[in-house]
Amino acid sequence: MATICIKNIGEIIGIVPQGVRRKEGAEMNETGIMHDAYLLIEDGRIAAFGLMTEMPQADEYIDAERGLVLPSFCDSHTHIVYSKARHNEFLDKINGLTYEQIAANGGGILNSADYLHNTSEDDLYEQSMKRVNEMIGKGTGAIEIKSGYGLNTEDEMKMLRVIRRIKETSPAIIKSTFLGAHAVGRGYTHEQYVRLVCEEMIPRVAAEQLADYVDVFCDEGFFTVEDTDSILTQGAKYGLKAKIHANELAVSGGVQVGVKHGALSVDHLEKTTDVEIEALRGTTTMPTMLPGSSFFLGLPYGRAKDYIKAGLGVALASDYNPGSSPSGDMRFVMALACIQMKLTPIQALNALTLNSAYAMDLSDEVGSITIGKRANLIITHPMQSLAIIPYQYQSPWMHYHLLSGVPCSQTT
Repeated sequence: MATICIKNIGEIIGIVPQGVRRKEGAEMNETGIMHDAYLLIEDGRIAAFGLMTEMPQADEYIDAERGLVLPSFCDSHTHIVYSKARHNEFLDKINGLTYEQIAANGGGILNSADYLHNTSEDDLYEQSMKRVNEMIGKGTGAIEIKSGYGLNTEDEMKMLRVIRRIKETSPAIIKSTFLGAHAVGRGYTHEQYVRLVCEEMIPRVAAEQLADYVDVFCDEGFFTVEDTDSILTQGAKYGLKAKIHANELAVSGGVQVGVKHGALSVDHLEKTTDVEIEALRGTTTMPTMLPGSSFFLGLPYGRAKDYIKAGLGVALASDYNPGSSPSGDMRFVMALACIQMKLTPIQALNALTLNSAYAMDLSDEVGSITIGKRANLIITHPMQSLAIIPYQYQSPWMHYHLLSGVPCSQTT
């Protein structure tokens, strides 16, 4: 079995003991750090790490040149299977229209559905793989991808088949989420569409084993708590665990219905109160915030510090999509978390790695420097501190990105 040793590491950051699946409360302030270190990889997994003075022999060496070694980012909320950008709506936003107004005028998600309907499956795959590779090139090694730009049964299935192809061909770990309830499809009443999602789409998705999770956009102007309850109940019958879009545009009740159904995560949370924080206490649901969406839409940033103070964990994700967060750069998400949400770099790193892995049910596999986990690793250029990454957020920073121990991205 070939071994690879990363040597001359300035600091390993993100060391977590085996069995720790997420961080909550005061744990968010902590991560294991080792100076002047090596890290050994065997068969694509982390086999050992320690001080350079104790470095073992290996078949191959990668010289970190005093850079940092971190776990790859884990992005637990994206919409990267789409056709065409929505740059015309960018001009609408500049001219003062809100996200809700654009949607009410027939734009937004419905525009993406129209584009996708007229795009072949092969073309959709090629467009989407470019975004996946872009994200890998920026340090992301695990990605959740949602459907939701189909809005009829056949186009939703087309999206999910594309996500399956990405799973089969990308070196990143991919999780698939069925989000048929992203908006009401053209030509349906609200009630007809909810029935279509429950009675036709979910059984088809489950029969072809195309999704790991089911999601609902539970928010003002989209789907109600009652709709969400029905859809998640039906999803559970077919073995689909819940994830929720909640409280982006209003205090919607999405957090509470997500908790009721044992959702893996409740995502967005730009418009939440102390009631939602209390509802999440003692649950297995991960609060997930999407600062890229806040940045692009001018929405409030999630109350991450308050969640942590209340003893909860927080995950961060990019929400990469064509309408409200057209970027999958998790380093920029880290910068927004520190600059706008006032998280420390260590809190932000925990939210972007272990906790976001948890929000994809992957924290036993990735998200930290832990013996036995997959060697999804970032090696930075030499730098004095983790804080440099969000502080100098546009400066070159990443030397190598390894997925399962294999360099998939390198800069000089």
